Amino acid sequence: MKNHLRQIRESRGWTQGALADLLGVSRQTVNALETGKYDPSLPLAFRISHVFEQPIESIFLPSPEDLPPNGGRR
Repeated sequence: MKNHLRQIRESRGWTQGALADLLGVSRQTVNALETGKYDPSLPLAFRISHVFEQPIESIFLPSPEDLPPNGGRR
C-alpha cells in the first residue's frame, strides 16, 4: 500500500515525532508507515484520517494486489 503521509505531514510543518504524539504511536511507527514498511491497522488509519481531516482514501492508495480480482465485480 502506498501513501501520501510524508507529503501531508511535511505540508503541515510537522515532524515525525509531532505526528506520532498526535496519533499515540512511536516516531518509528510513523517512519515505517511513511516508508511503506508497515500498513496501519484500521483504527490507526482512521486516527490518521481524523488528524489530517482527510478521507482515508486520499491518504492511502491500495496496490493492485490489495484490490479484489476484477475490481470487485461479479
